[in-house]
Amino acid sequence: MSLVFIILIGFMVAGFVVQSRLKSKFKKYSEESLANNLSGKEIAEKMLRDSQITDVRVISTPGRLTDHYNPKDKTVNLSEDVYHGRSVAAAAVAAHECGHAVQHATAYNWLEFRSAMVPVVSFSNRALGIIFMLMLFGGFMVSAFPLPTVLWAMVIMQGTITLFTLVTLPVEYDASRRALVWLENTGTTLPQEHNKAKDALNAAANTYLIAALASITQLAYYVMLLAGSRD
Repeated sequence: MSLVFIILIGFMVAGFVVQSRLKSKFKKYSEESLANNLSGKEIAEKMLRDSQITDVRVISTPGRLTDHYNPKDKTVNLSEDVYHGRSVAAAAVAAHECGHAVQHATAYNWLEFRSAMVPVVSFSNRALGIIFMLMLFGGFMVSAFPLPTVLWAMVIMQGTITLFTLVTLPVEYDASRRALVWLENTGTTLPQEHNKAKDALNAAANTYLIAALASITQLAYYVMLLAGSRD
């Protein structure tokens, strides 16, 4: 058990390091102006037009690194720095989020699978939180239900969350690939700008990889607890 805890702590540290590197790179590349002087909003709209997507809106959303594509209302949501920014970082992020819009328009299987999982994953996260709270205060769950039953529930819910993190990987990597191909083929980024945009997106992808590995480790821990409860 101690080894699993050490690995989990290791992933927590790695996640902190990766997030710090991501913020550092985006701060650095946010200060690198684009030669074409296009804003993130203009780049997103241009990529959508080039991809013949006419039913997706590009809007601004509060916060930093809050950029995302919403398939429900078909909006590319760009943080204020990206929406108004005219930098390499803004170009990379705007194109990446449009990559998700292209996935949606072309019925990319992994994106559809991930979208279908969202309600189940949201329920699993809430349910795990409730279980942890009940177990924390007086061990209610242990006394009200057999321990193996509680652990089975935790394994199933964590398994769902882990599957979601794994499905997220091809979705995010593919969106970055589409973004970089478009940026290069259209000349939206010059060669030296393109390498920086690629570096920024690779740093972002690493956060999803660490999250997936951490989720796998957590699932393994619950499985070990379940196996131990049956001895």
